[in-house]
Amino acid sequence: MRLFPPLGPTPLTELFQARLPAGEPWAWVLSQRILADEALARRLLEEPLSPGLASWVEQELGRLREELKGLRQQHPFADFGQRAPTPAESAALEVLLQGSAAEVARLYRTYGYGIYAYHTAFLYDGRMQAVARPDPVSFDDLVGYARQIAALRANTERFLEGKPAVPMLLYGARGSGKSTSVKALRTQYAERGLRLVEVLADGLEQLPALLALLALLPYRFVLYLDDLAFASEDARFHRLKALLEGAVYQQPANVLVVATSNRRNLVAQHWADRPDPHAPDPAAWDTLQDKLALADRFGLVLTFPPFDQSLYLEAVAHILGCPLDEATRQAALRFALEGRGFSGRTARHFVQQLL
Repeated sequence: MRLFPPLGPTPLTELFQARLPAGEPWAWVLSQRILADEALARRLLEEPLSPGLASWVEQELGRLREELKGLRQQHPFADFGQRAPTPAESAALEVLLQGSAAEVARLYRTYGYGIYAYHTAFLYDGRMQAVARPDPVSFDDLVGYARQIAALRANTERFLEGKPAVPMLLYGARGSGKSTSVKALRTQYAERGLRLVEVLADGLEQLPALLALLALLPYRFVLYLDDLAFASEDARFHRLKALLEGAVYQQPANVLVVATSNRRNLVAQHWADRPDPHAPDPAAWDTLQDKLALADRFGLVLTFPPFDQSLYLEAVAHILGCPLDEATRQAALRFALEGRGFSGRTARHFVQQLL
């Protein structure tokens, strides 16, 4: 077994497919193998480096260095890439060239491994996928919700500082900026170690596995549940409720749940669900309360009320970066009143078709 697998039988193919920083290419190719080693990384993140494993890692580093010499002699190429290396890539290169087993362990504790060493946004549907080009929205793109955004950021900053933070629910009118606010957290705080994981519907089935995956990594993860809502018969809301409070598994300290929804009560209700006050089954009301309890498990609930005409026009002017003349003002109002309604989303769409 090789801790750091060698290149395949066609190293030139791997070199061609790699996306490398500027500089001699073979060192970058092999150092990326160190960063990509999930099995070794998780072993070293779970437990201290033992003397025996340290010796094995040292041997493997020696093999990589010999392999590097051979590749440089056989295929002496100049730069393949043009970009600057990331801090993780630079650290992995140093480990390859002259590092020790202890520095390998330090590399994983500092930067993680695989996709986590390169990306700041992810999708999870039972399998983690990196988002190569995350939405670059920022808080400067938002208008009209200064109080809500201040509370969102304050709780997130407590989380980043390792202080107690509570799960958050952002609910209110569609197009008001709830999702933009959450995505802006990554833009604002990625350099401080925040990572954004959007949990898709199928991912809710695998929450314990997701938490186990993230717990060892050296980042702070916001689990983003967008447009959260459940049908009354959907059992997945029990899994989420357990995550927020009361599960037998411990929620990692490096995970914070943030959800958005267009409605305050996250589980659909029907008049037929309401028990007869004279019903003989006393547990019937408990069932209804159980459905209402999910939203109550979010420690911070932030309401995004609908835009009015004034706030909509303010948003249009903000996005354009200049005051509105009368012709633009009237055009913006017509655009909204054609059925789109007043919202931040409508303001963005108006400006996009205007430019």
